[in-house]
Amino acid sequence: MASSQLTSILAAEEEKILACVHCGLCLEACPTYVITGDENDSPRGRIYLMRAVEENRLPKTSTAFQRHIDRCLGCRACETVCPAGVEYGQLLEAARAEIMSAPARRTFLYSVMRFVLRHVWLQPARLGAAFGFARMMRDTGLASLLFKTKVARMISPRFEFALALLQSSAPTFAAAHQEGVSDSPSPHEGNGKSHKVQALFFKGCVNEGLFARVNRAAERVLSVNGCAVTAPENQVCCGALHAHAGDLEGARILARQNIAAFETPQEPPAVASSGPPPNSPESTTLPIITNAGGCGAMLVSYGHLLADDEHYRTRAQRFSARVQDVGQQLQITGIRQGAAIGPARITYDASCHLLHGQHAGDASLSMMLAVPELKFVPLAGSDVCCGGAGVYNLLETDLSAQVLEDKLEHIDESRAEILATGNAGCHMQIGAGARLAGIDLRVCHPVEL
Repeated sequence: MASSQLTSILAAEEEKILACVHCGLCLEACPTYVITGDENDSPRGRIYLMRAVEENRLPKTSTAFQRHIDRCLGCRACETVCPAGVEYGQLLEAARAEIMSAPARRTFLYSVMRFVLRHVWLQPARLGAAFGFARMMRDTGLASLLFKTKVARMISPRFEFALALLQSSAPTFAAAHQEGVSDSPSPHEGNGKSHKVQALFFKGCVNEGLFARVNRAAERVLSVNGCAVTAPENQVCCGALHAHAGDLEGARILARQNIAAFETPQEPPAVASSGPPPNSPESTTLPIITNAGGCGAMLVSYGHLLADDEHYRTRAQRFSARVQDVGQQLQITGIRQGAAIGPARITYDASCHLLHGQHAGDASLSMMLAVPELKFVPLAGSDVCCGGAGVYNLLETDLSAQVLEDKLEHIDESRAEILATGNAGCHMQIGAGARLAGIDLRVCHPVEL
């Protein structure tokens, strides 16, 4: 047995892996297998490859291992249908960590991704500057100009899609619809009486960088429904991109900073090696609210991510237990009926990580249905991945495009004018795909409705 991280995780999950009866229920739930028909592109096929590496029957540098692990979307739909309870998402992250530690990396793009994750995403100032530049490209119309004049396509189809992703992050609704709506809720707003619940708000890096309006909408809706939120200082990226890419140590660095920030909201985060800081009872028991499925699924996994860290193990478990999606929190506090928004046909696409990671897909749907006279139309395959999967759409472009094509066909068949989804990555993926396909579609977060 190799003494790698992959081996240790497989050993820890040995009972669940051996409980797999190879029933094949995961096959039809796996978007990549449905498209390729290749057993190696199925969850059980990838687990076979992981076991082969663990048992030294296959080198971790092998093309087969790297190719089929890379081609996984990480949507975790297989977990929902697995009768044996195999925690595939954790195994996938371990396998990618093994690949990342291999002497030779695969392509230039993967090398760029690794550099950005390590030297930009772990540095809040640099990350803030990067998002500032992206917003400038979007809001000045430069991205739109490059897109419309086909300059982006001449540079690279991948660059064209990246610009479409950026454009799709722009506000869905006209500014006129926001008249009289402040950026932040009043501290006295909500149900005509004092707030019933206090909570902490996780802003997220992409959400705050490109979708700040969604964060403000979540804060307002929570306040009106009796939940006052505070966003602790010093919070950072959730670490999902790092974990999904196999940079588990980068994910742990971010997780420790977030745990410390949400224990003592107004205090600087503790240094990981110094041990646990004094805790404030209030700040360590309040719910932690997120409005991004990808972030939420990562935050609830901190207990597993830091299971071997003696200073953070228990704190991580407590942190994860406090995490709620905004829809889940509104189910707890109760949802006031909203205002009618007109006759537009509206549909809903479930974020994979909200659905399979947080098991809260219905919460977002309930939030939408609080809008009266909503002309809601169901979406076929709403529980199937859209192909975004973090930066998968820029790294595995062909397979991502095929997964997205099926999603767009269903959206077109629904004749929906507005699509709501509870994750920024899904929002951008579907919005970009619709833009390139010429489908007239507005995409938003359910809380914006």
